[in-house]
Amino acid sequence: MKNRVEQGVCRQCGTCCKKNGPALHKEDWPLVEKGLIPLSHLYTLRAGEMAHDNVRGTLEPVPADVIKIKGKSRTRACLYLDDMQANCTVYHQRPAECRALKCWDTQDIEVLYTKDRLDRKTILKDKPEFWGLVQDHQQRCDYGKLEKLIVQLEGPHHEKALQSLSEIIHYDRNIRTLLVEQTNIDPDICDFLFGRPLTNTLAGYGIKFNKAKSGGLIVQLKNNSPLSV
Repeated sequence: MKNRVEQGVCRQCGTCCKKNGPALHKEDWPLVEKGLIPLSHLYTLRAGEMAHDNVRGTLEPVPADVIKIKGKSRTRACLYLDDMQANCTVYHQRPAECRALKCWDTQDIEVLYTKDRLDRKTILKDKPEFWGLVQDHQQRCDYGKLEKLIVQLEGPHHEKALQSLSEIIHYDRNIRTLLVEQTNIDPDICDFLFGRPLTNTLAGYGIKFNKAKSGGLIVQLKNNSPLSV
């Protein structure tokens, strides 16, 4: 007898949901607009950020905003996965990628995967005060700029590159703290507004961070040179 997957029926094993949360597309906008998926449950992969392509199975920079549902603490499992029941807790309002994904036939998800993705500009169209901050952060913390500075750390202008990198990391940390203090927004929304903190993402470039006794950070570069931030 054929198993349920071979018959084209989901086994509800939760395997797909454990791999990662879905990215959102423009047809998912009503879910966000109505608050069914709150901004605190989302994070942004910013243009130029290295990310895993689930369809191609490769690690490459994303060309533009990719808005994704967060994973559970210290795991890649979708935030909305009920571990005990292996069920989706927002099944009837699940995003487009979840509706398209079939483990026995990936054609639909491959067609949808990079099509009409939702972006921060669309979500923040009625919040110009936040959109202005997002634009400024995107420009100052541009991944293309960061990559060039990281390369320069190994060259004759390493001290200047080190200073510039320090300023960018400092800005990325402070803008999140200041925004929460001045507006009382949920701190978890910062991952949507500004993407993942650089102290997390720059690890992919060989830069590690450790907490200093002063409360700041010690940046450990690829050549093992320390930098206080």
